[in-house]
Amino acid sequence: MRNRSVPCESILPHLVYRDVGAAIKWLTEVFGFKEHYRYGDPSQPQGAQMQVGNAYVMLGVAQPGKTSPSEAGFRTQYLTIFVDDVAAHYERTKAAGAKIIEELNETMYGERQYVAQDPEGHPWLFSQHVKDVAPADWGAIMAKQ
Repeated sequence: MRNRSVPCESILPHLVYRDVGAAIKWLTEVFGFKEHYRYGDPSQPQGAQMQVGNAYVMLGVAQPGKTSPSEAGFRTQYLTIFVDDVAAHYERTKAAGAKIIEELNETMYGERQYVAQDPEGHPWLFSQHVKDVAPADWGAIMAKQ
């Protein structure tokens, strides 16, 4: 399904973790990511590329000037990852013990979504298009092109 209020495009975000190896394990076990590759010492990787569905993210190790939300003391961003069955993903994530910071809900702009937080404080918004809603139908004001 396509939703005009939430168009999907390709982007490759980079997230910082104190322990990339632990992040790989947690993202795989809890969110269902698959490791595409890692680099650096295999026992203490400096980075990795992870994939779930059509989404890819890069993981990198914390260093001066780059830190995780848990080290910074605040959230630095949200990532939205689109999945085919968000309700099943939510149940899997909750059963794995992840911290849910927004329960599964349906938005006025046509998405069913929830937000979970990983151990280093990154919030992950998992979403599924459930309706095609024009932005004006829920009150958004389109920019003049």
